[in-house]
Amino acid sequence: MKVTIDKNSGYCFGVEFAIQMAEDEMAESQNLYCLGDIVHNDMEVKRLHEKGLRIISRNDLANLRDCKVLIRAHGEPPETYQVALKNNIELIDASCPVVLKLQNRVKNAFDTMEKVDGQIVIYGKPGHAEVIGLTGQTRGQAIIVMHDEDLEKIDYTKPVTLFSQTTKSTQGFYRMKAMIEERLKAANSENGELETVDFNANDSICRQVSNREPQLRKFSEEQDVIIFVSSKKSSNGKALFSVCQETNERSHFIANEEELQPEWFEGVATVGVCGATSTPMWLMEQVANGIRNLESKLAEIS
Repeated sequence: MKVTIDKNSGYCFGVEFAIQMAEDEMAESQNLYCLGDIVHNDMEVKRLHEKGLRIISRNDLANLRDCKVLIRAHGEPPETYQVALKNNIELIDASCPVVLKLQNRVKNAFDTMEKVDGQIVIYGKPGHAEVIGLTGQTRGQAIIVMHDEDLEKIDYTKPVTLFSQTTKSTQGFYRMKAMIEERLKAANSENGELETVDFNANDSICRQVSNREPQLRKFSEEQDVIIFVSSKKSSNGKALFSVCQETNERSHFIANEEELQPEWFEGVATVGVCGATSTPMWLMEQVANGIRNLESKLAEIS
């Protein structure tokens, strides 16, 4: 049985940069806090905890003084920087450049929309760290949409500017865009308006993330079985695993090698191991070795 790790899987630039910044800082100081999980992977969070990284919440931040706090790749709303300044907290800012650029675009669009009584709509997961940071650029006024029913929150008689969380599905974004366009046209038709209300859709999905979909689809087609490694709470992991499932029905989602099942590999010639942008390469290698060990044990039994 041949086990292959997808060379395109693993950390995106933003996550890799944040983890490197954390490790560099901890090499000089044993006391480093991180605002939220540095990456949506429990195994990696545990590894960094053993090195001295301590995860805190926004409530914790308000009670800290005279210390160092890492801002992860997801970015933060303006309020976080205000609290840090007030409490003499040194921020180690590892916000992804792609996210920072998007925050600036959302802020500028919000300033424009305010002048015309318009709305900022963000296609993303409510409560997600990146979405909180983006919403902060609109003083909490952005409308978050993730499911079809969320579209009811939008006033279709007013201008709309649409953005996306950087790690969402490209297909999902364009589907949401099309539905908003349809509802805007329907609302204007009912009101007897000749011109459509202004609608500006911005595909703000990170291309390093979106490009993985076709790459992963090709990789999944080439393997008999796919083992997708990711934390269950990773939005990107869920999106990419659905790509694997659509391409190869023998795809399995696991968090680590302990979840491997022997029956998945019976009569299998090739196995592909892949993961999310939040999945460390060392964990995928660990899973690949687990599959090889499992094969050895099955051979001994037979």
